[in-house]
Amino acid sequence: MAVSPNRLQIWFLACRPKTLSVSLSPVLVGTAVAWHDSGALLWLPLLAAALGAAFIQIGTNLFNDVGDFLRGTDTPERLGPKRATAEGWLTPGKVKAGAWLSFALAFLCGIFLVAHGGWPIVIIGLASLAAGWAYTSGPKPIAYGPLGECFVFLFFGLVAVGGSYYLQTLTLSPLALIAATLVGIHAAAVITVNNYRDLDGDAKSGRNTLAVHFGRPATRHIYTAEMLAPYTLLLPFAASAGWQPCLAVVTTGAKTNPSLPFRSTRPSVQQYSGRHRRLATDFRNLVNTKLYNLTIF
Repeated sequence: MAVSPNRLQIWFLACRPKTLSVSLSPVLVGTAVAWHDSGALLWLPLLAAALGAAFIQIGTNLFNDVGDFLRGTDTPERLGPKRATAEGWLTPGKVKAGAWLSFALAFLCGIFLVAHGGWPIVIIGLASLAAGWAYTSGPKPIAYGPLGECFVFLFFGLVAVGGSYYLQTLTLSPLALIAATLVGIHAAAVITVNNYRDLDGDAKSGRNTLAVHFGRPATRHIYTAEMLAPYTLLLPFAASAGWQPCLAVVTTGAKTNPSLPFRSTRPSVQQYSGRHRRLATDFRNLVNTKLYNLTIF
């Protein structure tokens, strides 16, 4: 008999802490590139940006939790981690309140960041909050259409990495944009593999994700391209950052097998979880090698 989690565990699971690496990695990479370029590291903007990104991610996750439940897409047949609202652990009202609280905390972090970075940070912050809400809320949620990967590439790549770089230097550089593209494409791959997992349920509930639109065979090719495409940017990356960081990135990439989630057409929850953990480890290793080598070299 399954044991129900306690209140603290429920909120912990609802926040989906395993997803935080996707929102924190761009902040760390953008800061590392700025450190490489300027030789200086501003700790308070880094901390505020990391906290703000984490709170926006948590708020988005909570809106996703309740939004999918209210729209009927979180069914018992769904693969993957359990959702707090669908399991009846929390009411929709409580989850929405938690989401707005998380956004409010992100807004407080943004006040400091705006004082430091000015109007560009106002635009980035408000756009990020609006996008986090619109991802699975509103009349036409972003996650329910085929542009989810584009959204993630934009906000978890270009905006997050570029914004973090700007907070450190108050400028932008070609190296920062290359790094943003590297991180953004791999972040989009996370959405692709999740939508591949949920394809059958999404199709039944009327969601038209990229995976639903193109089907499983094409989605496998899209995911493979997303995992391998960033490595085509290593030459321009090396031209700006030097060849030493690229050696570690290539070494990490050699361990990555893009076919891991697709060994079976419909993997079990246990199979998927194991493969997803390996993919997440590869992604974290890639980011960590970028961060370490940029600061060393």
